[in-house]
Amino acid sequence: MASEALDQRDRNETFLEPPSSPWASSVTSVTDSLCTSIDGLSQEEATRRLNYFGPNRVLTHASLSPWKILLRQFRSLIVALLVVAAIISIAIGDWVEALAVFAVVLINATIGFFTELKANRSMDALKNLTRQMVRLRRGGDSYTLSADDLVPGDIVIVEAGDIVPADLRILDANLLQADESSLTGESLPIRKQSRPVSPDTILAERRSMLFRGARITEGTGSGVVTATGVKSELGRISELVNQAERKSTPLERQLNALGYRLIRIASGLTLGIAIMGIIMGRDLVVTLQTAIALTIAAIPEGLPVVATIALARGLWRMAERNALINHLSAVETLGSTEVICTDKTGTLTENRMKVSVIWPAGSDTENRLSASGADDPATLSLLEVSSLCNNAHVSKEGLESVGDPLELALLEGALESGFDLEALHAGWERLREIPFTADTRRMATVDRNEAAMKVSVKGAPEAIFPLCPDLDQTANPWETRNTSLAARGLRVIALAGKRISKSDEDPFSDLEFYGLVGLIDPPRKDVPDAIEACLSAGIRVVMVTGDQGPTANSIASEIGIEQGEVLTGTEFESLDPSLEADRNRLLRATVISRATPTQKFKLIQLYQEEGKIVAMTGDGVNDAPALKQADIGIAMGLRGTDVAREAAAMVLRDDAFPSIVAAIEQGRTIFSNIRKFVAYLISCNLSEILVVATAMLFSAKLPILPLQILFLNLVTDVFPALALGVTQSRANVLSHRPRARSKSILERREWLSISWQAAVIAGATLSAFYVSMTWMGKTEEEAITVSFLTLAIAQLAHVFNMADRDENYFSSMIVRNPMIWAAHLICLILLAAACYQPFLLEVLSLRTPEPKEWGIIAAFSSAPIVIGLVMRRFP
Repeated sequence: MASEALDQRDRNETFLEPPSSPWASSVTSVTDSLCTSIDGLSQEEATRRLNYFGPNRVLTHASLSPWKILLRQFRSLIVALLVVAAIISIAIGDWVEALAVFAVVLINATIGFFTELKANRSMDALKNLTRQMVRLRRGGDSYTLSADDLVPGDIVIVEAGDIVPADLRILDANLLQADESSLTGESLPIRKQSRPVSPDTILAERRSMLFRGARITEGTGSGVVTATGVKSELGRISELVNQAERKSTPLERQLNALGYRLIRIASGLTLGIAIMGIIMGRDLVVTLQTAIALTIAAIPEGLPVVATIALARGLWRMAERNALINHLSAVETLGSTEVICTDKTGTLTENRMKVSVIWPAGSDTENRLSASGADDPATLSLLEVSSLCNNAHVSKEGLESVGDPLELALLEGALESGFDLEALHAGWERLREIPFTADTRRMATVDRNEAAMKVSVKGAPEAIFPLCPDLDQTANPWETRNTSLAARGLRVIALAGKRISKSDEDPFSDLEFYGLVGLIDPPRKDVPDAIEACLSAGIRVVMVTGDQGPTANSIASEIGIEQGEVLTGTEFESLDPSLEADRNRLLRATVISRATPTQKFKLIQLYQEEGKIVAMTGDGVNDAPALKQADIGIAMGLRGTDVAREAAAMVLRDDAFPSIVAAIEQGRTIFSNIRKFVAYLISCNLSEILVVATAMLFSAKLPILPLQILFLNLVTDVFPALALGVTQSRANVLSHRPRARSKSILERREWLSISWQAAVIAGATLSAFYVSMTWMGKTEEEAITVSFLTLAIAQLAHVFNMADRDENYFSSMIVRNPMIWAAHLICLILLAAACYQPFLLEVLSLRTPEPKEWGIIAAFSSAPIVIGLVMRRFP
């Protein structure tokens, strides 16, 4: 019947729809109406529906159009001041200068437009790299697919930590509850069920439904997709939401505040000098031209563009190293990280669990798995429980294995011993499941076959031992055996079970102990070097894991985490941070085992109270509060839950700890580059202000004209600054302590350097102008040419003063940066064109310099390098 319906639908090129109120319909009614079953759709039918319904996507906001991006380029104080300068130029009849100013505005807008357009597309690409993956059944087999490919009728499997990818009618629910606050405003999680509810039930009380965007906070379940994309409840709401304005990051605000402060200071200086010129009786037109020159000289035109490019390039460098940044503010915070609280599995280790040893009950020695192992009754019971109390799915030919790495390892271990998993699962039917939680640290399933019902339990040894009356709780030898296995770096789980007569019996009482299984997850080979790099960088690494103490401590010692306090979660909870001795123990801890998500949260708060910048890794739904609380929340891209990734500032595509270190290195480099080009731009602009202001104060002729300043700001400012913004990391960027977050971009030391550097450049320019006018008897136009070229080349030479003081001047990263030399080449070509191309000579009021003049230019423009070398000798 379903097949006939599908054929008819295909002929009509339409699809059957689910009931108008699927929450009020039975499971059978909903699946029948969607022509599906609990085994899911066939791949062919799913493809047909995807072509009909389209991808399962919701636009959370309208895309920013290119026109809006272009208009945004003109909404700034810098542009407003340039426009005012152009209007004044028109008023005094200087049309060439006015057109040049408008050209500057247009060039800046063009650069900003294409940069922002590319940045928006880049962020879209980064989002695609972390697209949501879901588990579903199609044709009776389990798959992991992109949520974009879901269609109505698909059967989706969910568990704690997932974000619901579409509207689902629940088929089965095992202690399933969901946080729907983003949709309904209901602050508490809602317990879910498969039974239908009344048709007039409000959205917040439709317990038989899971809605797109909800967070699964507990349990497991499955559901049939009833609506995707904009047809989902969340999709309908999203269509009504207008795009919110993008908030600027702290770094952007700091850069903007710096630029505006400079403009206010320079504007005041310009106004003061203009008034002074009028009082001194200078020509009004000359005074206005001077004021325009000062205004243009004061504006750091390249600052916003260079900052955007530096950040965008830095983000992509991080992405190349498998670190995806969700929030731009994370870039500046990364360079200040002082403490990394990291979990163990998959981050410090390979997340490749494998059964190393088994220790069946009744045996005095541990055993290795072997092909004949399942012949032993005790081993058989152990393997049977580990396979039944398990939600993983071992791959068939051509299909993907799905499940938790530990559970997959248990199934693979059973197969290695010759255990017949297919026969086991065919013979037992699961009736009930009690999921693993961070609080109980154990899981149970209730299964039945034709003859009996059975409870299978697995979990942390300390959570299982008290449940087994057959063990001597006062002198339990298994405690010692557990400790000895854990001390070798093995992850140890205990297995137990019992026969029952009723499915609703307490699954955790009167259990029979079946033994221990030791699994190994070896450390990543590149982790020890990364830990050593952190220690050199003054970054403290703390392992916070759910594993037991001996296992965690063994791994910590192997990878080189510094020795400190080793605490268990129980000990952590017993310490009072308000007491100095207890607080010091907590802060000295380098390994915290059996830690709960709440304890992770408290640890981060404790470090932050000490003024530390904390990064924290996490992958589970319960890690989300700690990830949000941390200064840098780092979620796992491979094994992390959707909730964790949403809460984090950074997502690791490879789940590897070295990627965190690489991101911190890049964060430090980005901030260092930003500080360099900010200092460079300000010192160049300040030198131009000093040149014009000095000439004005002494009633002398202007050594440089407004149009020439515009030309220099586009040549000797932007190109070298762009090159500074993409300088590679220094080899020792991680050899010093983190930068304090309270520090501004430019500290007192940088401002002092900027002041003398600007004074040197201005002094060299004024000296070249004076020598040309007096000693060489040059005309005003010829002398202005000398001062213009001296200022331009001195600014180019000044780039090399941006090298760190502890670097060798002649082999610094700036000298070795090919982009610097490319920028210099471009600038020199443009300067040569200005000196020898007739049109530019006329527009810029220049004259082609003679060889003697080039000698003066070369001598005075070398002043920044000469004095820079001398000043580097002083602390």
